Amino acid sequence: MFCLSIILALLPGFAWLVFYLDEDPHPEPKRLVALAFLTGIIAGLFAVALETIFNKALSEINIAELSIISLLGLAFIEEILKFGAAYFAVNKDPRFTEPIDAMIYTIVAALGFATLENIGTIAAMPQSLNFVGAIFQTSSLRFVGATLLHSLASGIVGYHWALGIVKKKKIRYLFSGLCIAAILHASFNYLILNYENVVYSVIFLTVAGLFVLIDFEKIKSARFSKFKEKIIK
Repeated sequence: MFCLSIILALLPGFAWLVFYLDEDPHPEPKRLVALAFLTGIIAGLFAVALETIFNKALSEINIAELSIISLLGLAFIEEILKFGAAYFAVNKDPRFTEPIDAMIYTIVAALGFATLENIGTIAAMPQSLNFVGAIFQTSSLRFVGATLLHSLASGIVGYHWALGIVKKKKIRYLFSGLCIAAILHASFNYLILNYENVVYSVIFLTVAGLFVLIDFEKIKSARFSKFKEKIIK
């Protein structure tokens, strides 16, 4: 039963990983993909600690834990950590040479982050007579919910990261990307918390997904010369 739980917890992240890697016309080195995924998992561990501190700080100033301020703050923490994981893993690697790489690796790190969340969620589920069915349901919901959310939000950050490198305005574009991603992230969480019908959340992510796929196509069709030199500078 434990092995089945772990497999189902891993499945959403790996399924989306295969999908996104297929979007890259020039496959990335497996070692770099694995490193970005691993750093995403590590970022998830840092998120647990930072979010605990953040929630305690909010409680001390009498701000509700699930208020808009809380949701935005938690979203910013997670988006910054996921980007940091991707940046640490690949920014100085000589194989980080194309604009689309920025989107690919931020998404891979995000999927590592989401996979840790999935494992934690399923591991915390109470044992019941219909435990297997509950795991399948939770895994399916996270496939079209939280796991997809993390990848889409980080894809937006990756797109802005690439633009910042090319236009030599990294901080400006990264800040914009992180803000958009955090708002997307917080909005999804708000829908989940306030509306029992998951259809609203799925529609929301579907629309967001279309925009991210458009960003993919823009990046794939771009022909930015000397991309690596601009990264170093």
